[in-house]
Amino acid sequence: MSAPNYTPGSNIAMKVPANVFEATVAFYETALGLRILERIAEDSVVFDFGGKNLWIDRVPQLHQAEIWLEIYTSDLASASEHLNTQNIIRCEDIEPLPSGMRAFWIKNPAGVVHLVAEGGV
Repeated sequence: MSAPNYTPGSNIAMKVPANVFEATVAFYETALGLRILERIAEDSVVFDFGGKNLWIDRVPQLHQAEIWLEIYTSDLASASEHLNTQNIIRCEDIEPLPSGMRAFWIKNPAGVVHLVAEGGV
């Protein structure tokens, strides 16, 4: 079986503890001068990060920040099979996906979360 094509997605998510959320947002907005694309309630801010979307998400149960990445594939079923043959285990319980979204979660060996989504290739 040949490996499906993968390309970087357009989203990078930074999950941060609640006690540093506002300071982290201020760092990107004020110190670095990045443009805010969207504010979602009080828990998420999206910045323009050089053509990528940098999501800063407040996650109260975290004690340190995490980076989550998005990967696109043209064939989600093939990607799932391929990753399984590479001993990469799907992590369905990481975070609920929107209804109908064709995607799944995995982690790399270092524990970095990746959303594998169909499209964008």
